[in-house]
Order: sequence, then structure tokens, then C-alpha cells
Amino acid sequence: MTEPVPLLPPPAQRSTLWGRFRMRFLADPEWAGILRWFVPLLITTLAAVLRLVNLDRPHELAFDETYYVKDAWSLWALGYEGTWGDGANEQLRTGDTGALDARGSFIVHPPLGKWIIAIGMGLFGPGSSGGWRLTTAILGTATVLVVYLVALVLTRSLPVAAIASSLLAIDGLSIVMSRIALLDGILTFFIVLGFLFILLDRRRTMPVLERPDDTAPDPLWGRVLWRRPWIVAAGLALGAATAVKWSGLYALAGLGIYLVVTDALARRRAGVLYWPMDAAARQGPITFLLLVPPALLVYLVSWTGWLVTSAGYDRQSDANPLVALWNYHQSMYGFHTGLTSGHAYASPAWQWPLLLRPTAVWVDSADQSCWGTDHCIAVISAVPNPLIWYGGVAAAVYLLYRFVRGLVRRQPMPWQYGVPLVGLAVTYVPWLLVPGRPIFQFYTVAMMPFLVLALALALRDLAGSRRDPLYRRQAGERTVMVFLVLAVLISVFFYPIWTGMNVPYTFWLVHNWLPGWV
Repeated sequence: MTEPVPLLPPPAQRSTLWGRFRMRFLADPEWAGILRWFVPLLITTLAAVLRLVNLDRPHELAFDETYYVKDAWSLWALGYEGTWGDGANEQLRTGDTGALDARGSFIVHPPLGKWIIAIGMGLFGPGSSGGWRLTTAILGTATVLVVYLVALVLTRSLPVAAIASSLLAIDGLSIVMSRIALLDGILTFFIVLGFLFILLDRRRTMPVLERPDDTAPDPLWGRVLWRRPWIVAAGLALGAATAVKWSGLYALAGLGIYLVVTDALARRRAGVLYWPMDAAARQGPITFLLLVPPALLVYLVSWTGWLVTSAGYDRQSDANPLVALWNYHQSMYGFHTGLTSGHAYASPAWQWPLLLRPTAVWVDSADQSCWGTDHCIAVISAVPNPLIWYGGVAAAVYLLYRFVRGLVRRQPMPWQYGVPLVGLAVTYVPWLLVPGRPIFQFYTVAMMPFLVLALALALRDLAGSRRDPLYRRQAGERTVMVFLVLAVLISVFFYPIWTGMNVPYTFWLVHNWLPGWV
């Protein structure tokens, strides 16, 4: 007699915890609709709280705020960057701007980021430290939402989008650079916004380009598309990034190349015989016209205050204001290429993945009691969440491996892997080309959105897919959950060091995991 075949457990019992959640909520159209707006709202609210609470601490200019805050008020008052006299930092804390002189000052960054900082100062006055930082914090919060949208467009997966944006929301470098009136957080927002617009263009145009054109008289050539409004939007965003810092140009150039390459590959899939030439010589010039002139327009508009006044630095170097602006830019370029002076917190780009020298933005070691002890310190350290940082670097290496392996073996690969790699290429690789110039670890705030995207994709692969055995998915999902819980706990542990809270000296010491973190 044969033994009876055991009955299989119900499908819900054979699935993982995430599988049961997906079946219960994401498979239900009503629940899925609620989650698609509730999840980003919740994550963005968390990001806002972490960035806006006690934003006015410290009530003094911290690190390079001494340049950008004063320049911001000068733009608000004069339309261009003026000259500040001695004692300006102390006077500004009280709202006294008497140290501002109308003589033009030589400034080495475009004005848009400082105009954005000036909005908060205009609303709350020059003496409000919260006003100095308000718009930077708002854009830092908005960056979290944009990363959510980028991940959602990239993967069409709510969990991947939620993980990527949540990791950015709780990351220390992103929090610090949102709470300090520097340019790099603003730059990051516009770069990520440009990426979002490029992905929206890809979603709209790739199905058209990949479809063979049965009406074309010659199969040698593919379609040429003019109607690509998201490229124009990307040009505006990346022009704004360049108008904050010139490093935005790398994103503009890199995404322009990305558009040509993806257009070429789409034509190849459509069976176009001369697909490289078709994308470069026929569609390429049109893409250039859609992308670059809008970027140039935004950049020039950002200089309006300097152009319409007469006392800005180098403004009188030529009767033609555009020629005078060109002369000014030559001086700015000379400064950037000739800068060699050192700094205590300088960190060459090769060190950045190792996180050897994060920047201490502000330190106050005044004797005061806290937590029942008299030996206290207040620090704002722009150190990322170490688990998120090193995990993101490892994930980027994993994505690069998968990408290269797919190319070598001519295997199909998830195209999503390429987007974080492009983002890291345009925000990191250019800094490797200037080893002699003093640069800082906090510049990597522009890399963080792409590191968390890479990390979210790697965690998705680690969690497994429905094609994997049950034990594999269970082990993968548990590992991902442990990672996420540890990331949250580490952020809680470091948050006082990111926001300048008064803490015991010994508490601060245990956060210095490497010698260069002091």
C-alpha cells in the first residue's frame, strides 16, 4: 500500500512574511493606492522632522556658512556679492548688517544657491540662524521625496522606493548638509531632480524608439524625436545645478551622454542598421538642443542681479555685460584651477569610499553640564551613517560587477543597475582628476542619493525573488530586515553628533570609529 501524499500547506503559509504582506495589501488595488501616497508622505515627514527641528542651532556661522550666508544677504540687499568688513560674523548674529560694503567682492561660485539661501533670510531677517538654513533644509527634505520618485520610476517597486528614500532620510551626511547653509545640499537636489526627469523621458520614449518603424522607407535609420519635454525639464534642473556650483556641469554632460547611449541601444533593439550613427548624428543634435540651451538659460538668469547692476566684481571690465561676465568667469576658473592651499579637514577623492576624514562642521567645547556631567561637548560632524555608507559603496561595486559581467557575457541585465552607476560617475569620478586641490568628504552628499539607490537594488536582490526557493527568500528577507533595523539604530546613536546636541565628552569619543573622524 502506498503512503498517502501529504497535503501542501495553504499558499499564505508557504510564502514569506513579505510575500504575505504583498498579497494582503499590494495586490489589493484599494490598499495599494493608499500606500502609494501614504508611504512617501510618511518618509518625507520623517525627513522634515530630522532636518527642521532645532534648525537654529548653533546660532552662529558654522564652517563655510561664513561665506555663503553673508553672500546670500548681500545678494538680497544689493543684487550682487558685496564686501564685508571686520566683525561681520558676530554682528550678523544680532541682525546687524552694517559691516556690508557696496564694493563688489570676488566670489568663486555662481549665485543661485546663495539666492535660495537668501529667501529664508528675507523671510526671517539676517539675524535668524534658522532663516539662514531654512531653504537648504526644505530642499534637503525634498531630495528624499525625489529619490523616492526616482526609485519608483526606475523599478516600479514601492518597497525599493521606500527603502532608498528612508535610508537617505536617516543618513547623517544628508541630515547635516540639510541643516547647514552650504551649497552642496542644494546642488544635490537639482542633480537628482535632473535624473528624475531623464528617467521620465526614458519611460516615455523608449517604447517608441524600440518599436520598429513599419512606415519608414529605409530600415537603415530610425525615428528622430523632437517632442521630449522631460529632456527640456532636465536641462532646466541641471542648469540650476550648474548655477549653484560648477560641478553640476558634470551631471549635465554625463546625462547628455547617457541619453545618446540609451537612444542608440533602443535603436539597436528596434533593428535599425546604423543605430550608433543614427543616435549620435541624427538624434544627438536634437537632444543637445533640448538639453543644453535650457540649462544655459537658467544659468544666465541666475546672474541677473549682477548683470543689471553696475558695482559687482568685474562688472565694469567691458561695456558689454556678457563680455564682462565672461571675464569674471575666467577669473573664477583661474581660482579653481590654481587652488592648492591645504585645510585640516581636506580629504582627496580616493579616500572618500573609505570614509577616512569626514568634516567637522562645528564644535563647541565650552564648559557646561549635561547628562549629569560637567565635561561636555557639542559637535556637528558630517559623517554619514557608517552602515549606509559602507553598504552603499559595497552595493555600487556589486552593481558594477553585474553590469560588467553582463556586457562581457552578452547577457541581458537589469537596466536599472546602470542609473545609480551613472549618478556615481558624474558626482565622484571628476574629483579623482584633481588630486592636488583641497576637497572635502562632505562633497559626497551629492553621491548619497545614488549610493542609497544602489543599496536598495542590492537589498532587493539579496531578498530574492518569487522564483527562488522558500528558504532562500526567508533568509534573504531576514537579512534585509536586520540590516534596516541596524541602520535605524546607528542613526539614533549618531543623531546627537549630527545636530550639535550637548553630550558628554566620552559619548562623543565613542562615535570616532576611525582616527580621522576626530
